[in-house]
Amino acid sequence: MLRAATEMVGRTGLTVSLEHLSFEDVIREAGVARSAAYRRWPYKEMFFGDLLKELARAVELAEVAGRESDALVRRVIADRLDWLGTPAGRRRLLVDVLRLGGEHDFAVLADSPAWRSYLALHATVQSLPPGELRDDVASALAESERGFLERVATSWERWAGLLGHRIRPGLGVTPATVATLASASLRGLTLMAAITPDAVREPVTADPFGTGPAQWNLAALGAASVAAIVFEEDPTITWDESRAAAVRAALDDEPPRRRGQTGEAGGT
Repeated sequence: MLRAATEMVGRTGLTVSLEHLSFEDVIREAGVARSAAYRRWPYKEMFFGDLLKELARAVELAEVAGRESDALVRRVIADRLDWLGTPAGRRRLLVDVLRLGGEHDFAVLADSPAWRSYLALHATVQSLPPGELRDDVASALAESERGFLERVATSWERWAGLLGHRIRPGLGVTPATVATLASASLRGLTLMAAITPDAVREPVTADPFGTGPAQWNLAALGAASVAAIVFEEDPTITWDESRAAAVRAALDDEPPRRRGQTGEAGGT
């Protein structure tokens, strides 16, 4: 029953009230006896409480863009390997990774029922009355959020490091800080896209980092702005043929999977 309901929410998205989800429809979708369902959950409110906890534990709801984004970044770098020879080229490459990766993540998340459900869960937990259910949902949601930010932080650190950049010493920030700032901007813009799509989805032609004019999605521009403040080229790296070979080898390596990740999805 919970699996069937989770799949139904994945197709349609989650509303704050869950009123769009019929208990009888879930029974039919699950293919279980009606009597058995009502023995397990005498009241539909009990079932929906368990469903909220199940959804909040589903880390994949927060990872709908990640593996596709990794594949895109690999292609962007592979197509521009000749840019690695100069500091200007490496900066231009990092900017393109942020521009195209951010654009991709926004497009995927803004139109994803799974991502809308994840955001709706945040609103839902605030509307629950104080008690065990609210505490359980909040705890499960916090665990999912930590997993999401961990994946984003790992991605930022891996790709920036591969392109020879590091967090500026003395800033007092970590990859987790960068992930939190970038994801906050992204989720805010995906929320706005549902209400004011023209203002959010319309690209702008800009050259914010001195690497040449290009079409920028606002979400990508926000992420790149964070990167411009936080990252610098690592002066300890020598860019010789062995370093270039290491970059090419890294592009061929399969990224590590987080525990429990299914592989179908998983963003910047």
